[in-house]
Amino acid sequence: MTADDDHRNVFRQSGQDARITERDPDTPQTRAPSYRLAYTDTDFLLQDELRPVRLQLELLKAGMIMDRQGVESTVVMFGGARIPAPGRTAGARTPALAALSRYYAEAERFAQAMTRRSIDTGGREWVVCTGGGPGVMEAGNKGAHDAGGKSIGLGIVLPHEQAPNEYVTPDLSFNFHYFAIRKMHFLMRARVITVFPGGFGTLDELFEALTLIQTQRMKPVPFLLFGRDFWHQIVNWQALADAGTISASDLDLIRFVETSDEAIAAIDAWQAPPPPKTR
Repeated sequence: MTADDDHRNVFRQSGQDARITERDPDTPQTRAPSYRLAYTDTDFLLQDELRPVRLQLELLKAGMIMDRQGVESTVVMFGGARIPAPGRTAGARTPALAALSRYYAEAERFAQAMTRRSIDTGGREWVVCTGGGPGVMEAGNKGAHDAGGKSIGLGIVLPHEQAPNEYVTPDLSFNFHYFAIRKMHFLMRARVITVFPGGFGTLDELFEALTLIQTQRMKPVPFLLFGRDFWHQIVNWQALADAGTISASDLDLIRFVETSDEAIAAIDAWQAPPPPKTR
């Protein structure tokens, strides 16, 4: 169907006018910022007052692309950018970080298995989704790539240069300015959430997602933490329950696993908890 046949939109297309204005005569009037079409005027769009519009654009762009790519559910993989691949441990900052390379390998194996499952659905369900960077994120995208499927990379602009890792599916490689919108896209389609050892960013995503589930702002999903010893070292989970700052039942929201096989078994055995009783 041509544009002329599409009676859902009988008005002139914005792209047409954008192309026409590129051919306008060069005069003081046409050079004035006020003359630019609002939607092609980058200086206008970057003003502080336009922040609500930019937030909306970031939410819309990634969402529309994922819809067009047929992505219906995702397997979210959070984890440290500094964790090296097993063959690159010599460059690790500490021996402890080098030892965590085993979780790079587990992340890669887990992503391969989930992607094979995704391929069986035509690539619509179980699509691996990472932050698109190095470390555990690279392992997730690499596993999906090696399994012959697609994966998502939700990048963020950082002060230091960080390009997407080479294994992200190009058509699903995104870049965000707003952390808040990026976080929404991580969770909007999440069917499984996995969290590997990491730093501040990983902890941020872990506790934000847990809070959304705990407060019933998000449906429960399998929530798996790779690395029992690591997580028990840095968070005293039981102390939170003992102090009463969380309920004892909140600890049931998470499960600790060590291997890809253990994670997949936990996903397959998972049952959603019953809804809370209303008074």
